[in-house]
Amino acid sequence: MLAYRHLFHAGNFADVFKHAILAQLVVALARKDKPFLYLDTHAGIGLYDLNHPWAQKNKEFADGVGRLWERQDVPESIAPYAEAVRVDNPGGKLRFYPGSPRIARRLLRPQDRMILSELNKSDCEALGRLFAGDRQVQVYLEDGFHALKAFLPPRERRGLILIDASFDRSKEFDRLTQGLVEAHRRFATGVYAIWYPLMEPPAVRAFERGVAETGIRKILKLELAIHPQGWQGGLRGAAMLIVNPPFGFDRIARPMVEWLWKVLSPAGEGGRGVRWLVEE
Repeated sequence: MLAYRHLFHAGNFADVFKHAILAQLVVALARKDKPFLYLDTHAGIGLYDLNHPWAQKNKEFADGVGRLWERQDVPESIAPYAEAVRVDNPGGKLRFYPGSPRIARRLLRPQDRMILSELNKSDCEALGRLFAGDRQVQVYLEDGFHALKAFLPPRERRGLILIDASFDRSKEFDRLTQGLVEAHRRFATGVYAIWYPLMEPPAVRAFERGVAETGIRKILKLELAIHPQGWQGGLRGAAMLIVNPPFGFDRIARPMVEWLWKVLSPAGEGGRGVRWLVEE
């Protein structure tokens, strides 16, 4: 299990990987005129102060978003994410890190809407204050896996669902698999983005095998690690499963992940990859 309050980890390499991919998914869905719902099951507080003592404790952001902050060679595919970070730091100095709700909201159009679910009461209150008065955003004090049942299928019949569980309790992989199956049963055409840490290899392999055996088709796996197998010093890497990725998304994602790995792992440790876990 991970030690979890996200402020300790905000802006780390796993966030950069997750949020760059998320931003590109939102951009891809917005290419069609029809509206869509963005549902975030574990939304957090939405905006993180990197000067907070929790963020300063290990300064994980320094080896994450900090490695991108001064770069002038950010690829076009990663620009929507990089711009979202810059907008929240107008003074030109990196202090605030936008979470997934903040990044996605910047990329929504007037016809789209957002539902944010957060189980922690104080975090949910902070999230509510962040989006107060925004008619396109609804914030709920809700367990993320219950939110999948409560809000799917959306009236728009198009949707992007981010499932970014905290992994601060046991059997989270089992909950992820069950939650995806139930959500997919309700809304089979939705785009699902599922983040998970690369923890004990047997547990990760069992999770991926279990997802592959659900019968759900068209699942793309993206992976980025900055430390080698057996690393004991913290999070080694992270992965995302994208169910029903937009057409051609695999071709967009491969160079994105390659560039991110080179920037986030300058020593060339760990690894990266984009492959189909289950083809269409």
